[in-house]
Amino acid sequence: MLRKTLKYPKTFYGKREEHDENQYLSLVSDILEEGTMVKGRNGLTKTIVGSTMEFSLRENFIPFLTSKKLAWKTCLKELLWFISGSTDNKILKEQNVKIWNGNSSREYLDSVGLTHYNEDELGPVYGHQWRHFNAEYKGSEYNYENKGVDQLNYIIENLKDPEKRYSRRLIMSAWNPCQLNEMALPPCHILVQFNVIDKDLTCSLYQRSGDVGLGVPFNIASYSFLTHLIAKHCDLNATSFQYYIGNCHIYDDHLEPLKEQLNNIPYIFPTINIKEKRENIEDYTFEDFEIQNYKCHSVNKMSMRN
Repeated sequence: MLRKTLKYPKTFYGKREEHDENQYLSLVSDILEEGTMVKGRNGLTKTIVGSTMEFSLRENFIPFLTSKKLAWKTCLKELLWFISGSTDNKILKEQNVKIWNGNSSREYLDSVGLTHYNEDELGPVYGHQWRHFNAEYKGSEYNYENKGVDQLNYIIENLKDPEKRYSRRLIMSAWNPCQLNEMALPPCHILVQFNVIDKDLTCSLYQRSGDVGLGVPFNIASYSFLTHLIAKHCDLNATSFQYYIGNCHIYDDHLEPLKEQLNNIPYIFPTINIKEKRENIEDYTFEDFEIQNYKCHSVNKMSMRN
């Protein structure tokens, strides 16, 4: 059953106003109360199946969690790395982004049979599929220009065209069964669709696997960033981010920190300003983005699983 997350979590303390973030807190509460302990590939999780959330992006709001501090700068740097088509973790390391380190170490690559990859080589992961879908993978330093299918550019070119922007085929897939075995980690957020009504842009994401403690807050922010960016680039209005998760889970060592997080009352979401419109989607830089009025509770530390 696909569960529509509630406006208010079942388990919380204190007064709570209606707020989009309560959908996330309700998901945490549902898993804590109704989830089943499952032993998986990388540890023990408490799990439920099927969840949906919707976050408003109107008036330039961007849904960064406020019940804990979100590392939004890291999230944005990773998104721009995806957009560039890169699969080289060294580029992220140079920006002090560490989220792919565990999946690109020599030990990890050897453990998944990618012994021929250099350290920091990730294979044809998100950026490769977004910009060069199914192009033969020849390493992160190879020039893939005009190789494979540029799904992201196809969406943008259609959104710019007043007669094509209403297409129901504006879909981008990171899930490529032909190349899964070449990836250091198969994609979790796998299928995104953009829809336009009048000039209002909506983004819908399907995610096969959601690490609710660490991954899901990043995914909410990342695809909201992407929607605001595409709206700016194509002269549209970012309207909403719709989020569907198949397997929703909390790792066993994240259970207690998330119980504590349920005590935190959300603040108003911050707003985003993208300073100017660039010629190409890959031309935007970190400095083009301004986040205003991000008020949040403190960091909720949880360890990341590979």
